[in-house]
Amino acid sequence: MKLELKKIGNLHKRWLTNITLVIVAVGLVCVAAITASYAAYCYRNMDADLQNRARSTTEFFKEYIGQDYDTFYQSCITYAETFENGDALELQFIDQWGKIVASSYGSWAAVSPRTPEIAEAVSTRTIQPFVGRDPDTGERIMAVSSPMIYSNGQVIGVLRYVTSTSVMDREIVSIAFISVTVLAAALVVVLLFSSFFIRSVMLPVEQITEKAKRIANGSYGAQIKTKYNDEIADLAETINEMSVKISQNEKMQAEFISQLSHELRTPLTVINGWSETLLADESLDADTAQGLKIISSEAKRLTEMVMELLDFTRLQDGRMTLNVEQTDIRGEFEDTIFMYGSRLAQDGITLEYLENDEEIPEIPCDPKRLRQVFLNILDNAAKHGKDGKKIEASIAYENDQVIVRIRDHGPGIPEDELPLVKKKFYKGSSKARGTGIGLAVCDEIVQLHGGTLTLENAEGGGTLVTIALPASQE
Repeated sequence: MKLELKKIGNLHKRWLTNITLVIVAVGLVCVAAITASYAAYCYRNMDADLQNRARSTTEFFKEYIGQDYDTFYQSCITYAETFENGDALELQFIDQWGKIVASSYGSWAAVSPRTPEIAEAVSTRTIQPFVGRDPDTGERIMAVSSPMIYSNGQVIGVLRYVTSTSVMDREIVSIAFISVTVLAAALVVVLLFSSFFIRSVMLPVEQITEKAKRIANGSYGAQIKTKYNDEIADLAETINEMSVKISQNEKMQAEFISQLSHELRTPLTVINGWSETLLADESLDADTAQGLKIISSEAKRLTEMVMELLDFTRLQDGRMTLNVEQTDIRGEFEDTIFMYGSRLAQDGITLEYLENDEEIPEIPCDPKRLRQVFLNILDNAAKHGKDGKKIEASIAYENDQVIVRIRDHGPGIPEDELPLVKKKFYKGSSKARGTGIGLAVCDEIVQLHGGTLTLENAEGGGTLVTIALPASQE
C-alpha cells in the first residue's frame, strides 16, 4: 500500500531547521572571511602601490635634484602639476604648514586637506599613510604623504598621493554579494537534497510506524516491505520477525484457551447438574445445603468464565457470527434489568431502572449477544462499584441510535487506565475477580453491530458505560 505523506513530521522539521542553521552560520562566516580577506588584499595592494610611489619620488628628488631652495621648491610644484595617472590617482604638493600648493587635478582642486598624516609626515620626517573619510567631502580615501626634505635637512612640504576607495569598495561589496548568492544557492541545493533524503527516510519510517500500530492493535502477522537494504530494512525485518512470532504465540494461546475451555465445559456441566440435583433433596442438613449452594454458585461463575474464553477465541479467529433479527431492544434490556436486579439485591446493591415513555423502535441485532453485553456490564458495575451500593440503568432513542447507559457509584476508573480498560486481559489496578476479557468481548460484539461502547468517569463519582447501537443497518 502506498503511504502518502500528509505532513512533514517533527523529525523532518528539526533536520531541515538544524541543517539550515548550520549552513547559514558556516556560510556567513565564510562570506565574512572571504570579504574581509579580499578587502584586506585590495587595501594592502593599494597601500603598497602608494607607498612605493612615495618612496620612489622621495629617492628621485634626493639623488637627482641638487638645486637651490627655490628651484627645489618649484620642482616639487612642477612634478605635482605634471603628474599623469588618469583620474584614479591625484598627486598634491602641500607646504609644511598644510596648505596645498599644487595638484595634478589643477587649481580647481586646490582645497587644503585636513587629514592627520600630513602633519605626521612633516613632524616625523617619514612617509605616513591614511585610510578613512575625507573630513571635507566625506568620501572614503587612501592617502600617503611623503616629506620633501631639502639638502639642509629642512622639510619644505610633502608630496601627497591620494585616491578614492569607492571603486574598490564597490568591488568588495560585489564580492560579498556574489558570496552571499553562492551561499543561498548552495543552501537551496543542500535543502533540496536534504529534503529528498529525509523523505526517503521518513516514508519507510512512517510505513513501519503504521504497520507497528496495526500490529499493536492486534493485526499480528502483518509484514513490512522495504525497497532498501539498510538499517531501516533491518528494523523492518526485526519487526516482521516479531510480528510473526507474536502471531504464532497468539494462535497457540487461542488454541490452548479454546481446547481448555471445551475440556472444562463437560466437568462443569456435571458439577452444575449434580449440585442442583443434590440441592433438591429436602433431607439435607443446613451445612451441607450451604456447601452445595457455594459449589453451585462457583461452578456457575466458572462456567461464565469458560464461556467468555470461548467467545474470546471465536472473536480472535473471526468465527463469531451474529444471528440478526428485528428485536424489541427495550424489552430485552428491561428483562435483563429485572432478572439481574434480584440477584444484586442479595448483595445489598440497588439496581435502579430510569424508565421513560418515549418510543424506542425495534432494531436489527442479535438479542442473545446484546443481552450478554448488558449482563457483563451490569456484572462489572456490581464488582467494581459495589461500595456505592447503587447502579443506575437507562435506555433512550437519540439521533437514530439506541443509547444504553449504565452507571455505578463506585470509585471510578483512574484516568490513565481509561484508554486501556477495553483491551483484552487488562485489569489495571482493580482487585475484583475476573479474566479481564469481558469488556473486550463486549466491545467486539457492539462493534459487530456497528455501534460503540465507551467508558468514562461520571460526574459525582462512579463509572458511566454508554452503548450506542444504530437503529438500522446500512
